[in-house]
Amino acid sequence: MERRTHPGERLDEAQAAGEPAYTATAIIDEHGLVTGWSEEARRLLGYASAQVVGSPAAGLLADDVGERVRRAAAGQERLNGTVTLRHSDGHRLRLGLLAHHRQGSDGKAEWLVLCAVADPAHTLRGEALAEWTFVQAPCPMGVFDTDLRLVRANAGMEGALSMEARQMLGLRLPEIAPCPENDEVEKRMRLVVKTGQSQRVEPCLHPVGVNAWQNCSATLAPLRDPDGRVRAVCLTAHHEQEYFTQARTLLPNDTVPDTDTRIGTSSDITRTARELADTAVPRLADLTVVDLLQGAPYRVEALPFSPSEPVTVRRVAVRSVLDDSPESLGLPAGTTAYPVLSPPARCLAQGSGALYDTAEAGIAQWVQQDPAAAWIRRSGTHSMIVVPMRAHGTVIGVAFFGRNRRPEPFEPEDLLQAEELTAQAAVSIHEAGLHPRPRTTTMTLQSSLLPRTLPVQAALEVASRYLPAATRAGVGGDWFDVIPLSGARVALAVGDVVGHGIRASATMGRLRTAVRTLADVDLPPDELLTHLDDLVLHLSAEEGDREGTPETAGGIGTTCLYAVYDPVSRRCTLARAGHPPPAVVTPDGTVYFLDVPAGPPLGLGGLPFETMETELPEGSLLALFTDGLLQPRDHDIDEALDRMFTALSRPATRVETVCDRVLAAVLTDRLDDDIALLIARTRALHADQVAVWDLASDPSIVAQARHHATEQLAAWRLDDAAMIAELIVSELVTNAIRYGRPPIQLRLIHDNDILISEVFDASSTAPHLRRARLFDEGGRGLLLVAQLAHRWGTRHDPVGKTIWAEQFLAAGT
Repeated sequence: MERRTHPGERLDEAQAAGEPAYTATAIIDEHGLVTGWSEEARRLLGYASAQVVGSPAAGLLADDVGERVRRAAAGQERLNGTVTLRHSDGHRLRLGLLAHHRQGSDGKAEWLVLCAVADPAHTLRGEALAEWTFVQAPCPMGVFDTDLRLVRANAGMEGALSMEARQMLGLRLPEIAPCPENDEVEKRMRLVVKTGQSQRVEPCLHPVGVNAWQNCSATLAPLRDPDGRVRAVCLTAHHEQEYFTQARTLLPNDTVPDTDTRIGTSSDITRTARELADTAVPRLADLTVVDLLQGAPYRVEALPFSPSEPVTVRRVAVRSVLDDSPESLGLPAGTTAYPVLSPPARCLAQGSGALYDTAEAGIAQWVQQDPAAAWIRRSGTHSMIVVPMRAHGTVIGVAFFGRNRRPEPFEPEDLLQAEELTAQAAVSIHEAGLHPRPRTTTMTLQSSLLPRTLPVQAALEVASRYLPAATRAGVGGDWFDVIPLSGARVALAVGDVVGHGIRASATMGRLRTAVRTLADVDLPPDELLTHLDDLVLHLSAEEGDREGTPETAGGIGTTCLYAVYDPVSRRCTLARAGHPPPAVVTPDGTVYFLDVPAGPPLGLGGLPFETMETELPEGSLLALFTDGLLQPRDHDIDEALDRMFTALSRPATRVETVCDRVLAAVLTDRLDDDIALLIARTRALHADQVAVWDLASDPSIVAQARHHATEQLAAWRLDDAAMIAELIVSELVTNAIRYGRPPIQLRLIHDNDILISEVFDASSTAPHLRRARLFDEGGRGLLLVAQLAHRWGTRHDPVGKTIWAEQFLAAGT
């Protein structure tokens, strides 16, 4: 789609200085005729809509590439590249275009063609965005120089260690937080500086008595200068996640334990095999042996696998409750071969695992005659599971699980768990062979940007799954988030960034950070998406300016769904930008899609977003997902919808189970696109947890407000919290009377271990902290609230505002 410039041709970049940013759009039908032409397209090329609509799109091309474009478009869902177009006044413009193949409103296929025109003078610079990303990242991040002394720390690191950055700069990690774990972390840092290879560690990032970051893991990544030399080490910490987010065998069975996130933490094949063995012992088995086909993972065998000669394997991991050395268990070192009719070879051929009692005649004879199986007898193993390691329709090895200490034999549910653990390891090993370095880097970046754990909040019971696609293009930019808001509300967000690889993951991280920042100021869903749309336009303009082409589009076409649920009113407010609508399951099992107005994808600019509000009965399920979940594979979209609705409608006590059921029902083949899935079950704060009073705008009413609060706290048996709550209520009501407008309303919410005090008034003026001088009679109210409350803030309503403060309650209150 690109040609060389001939002498005498005039080529514009369509980015004249001072030209405001905009996106030109056109619609082309399957016959190559222009059926839609935006005002921005007229502005770019000079043709009025009447001049081009109904005419062949090839007439706009300045050179004869139409047939090549037509061939390139065949069977594609998206195209991007650079073409030379003819302006109405005759001069030529070389432009980067992005085209999406879609279904039009009339049901016929068409192409939506986009061209982003940026204003370099008004774009955000990469350095500023990089700085914002570091400072505002929700996880602790610190940068250490080659002497392993701290040179930068973000707000997350300050919060984790309860110490300001200026107090830590120049110190080593064991000096900041002395403990044996951090001594080991520092040793790993030296290794990163020396080898340039990332390390995974478990640091101690919490002061004595504070447990917020007590169970965390961290990545130590080298930071290199333009010459490739390691100049610093970046520590990024994450909470340990209860459920793994890699691709896995999905079993709709509440009794099967979840697999472990420690499997598949790196692209090192031997390490992944050891992680499988370490996870299984002693949790499932007394000993575990992992064998890979000789040459794996680059050698795989497609199913069905029918060996005609002994199967040669390479032993990569051994784990036992007694002794991990192969020699002590009688295991042969290096490679070994299993006879064609042996249980391991049969399981590999069948592609399924099996339970064995080693006292059975057939197994006893095999153990007696095959030297490769002598370890079974020597170790005293009486019950055994053999599981082939399968990934994407191929086998790469076999795993053994044995019991010799515990007297009880393996049960069928143990086989299910062994297959689940083995499948997780097999997928990681297979992917390491397919995409050794770039994919691992991208997945590490994506994993660091996605939430490791979901925040604790009372409004919703939430579970999530993220499954990366098994394609050479790399993982995409699918993401999700759960964000607690004021007033016991909670926001849910799901998005899908255009493209795959590191750039898509980086754009995803930027957008997720932006959503959290905008949610923190309590913007309504439609306004939040409008600001996000502006951000994508800025990112697109920046990339176009820096690289001379908008091929990556800087996120143009990105979709997002944003929802806010209020457990007091039980109402949910939603808006979407080109994203699939969420599904709702009522307590009686009815499943339907919410009719959320379909806003345009992010980055088109100037188009409005609309919200919808609906009431959700307590116990309703809300399912948010990216389009990869329903992407047609071996069945059409209607069948996929039927499967998803059936899985959602089945009763389940845990939303984790619902997640697994949905994925198990819909996914019947390897993934071609990433999937993010968020399932939430609504809870409600009942009338006995909420108290509301209308107050007169009179200073004398402050004492009555304090009385209301203390009486209500006594009724809730929260007397220990009464003194602080009384002070907070007094200051908030006084502030509303002095600076606000009537009507004034006081609301208290008892949300588990949090007490929320809210005061509404009809003024839209936002309060702010100020420092009172020595003899000032006022100006200390909000400062006092900020000191007494865990957090406080202001949210604006269509009319007026609400000032709120959250107060932690003592354990057992």
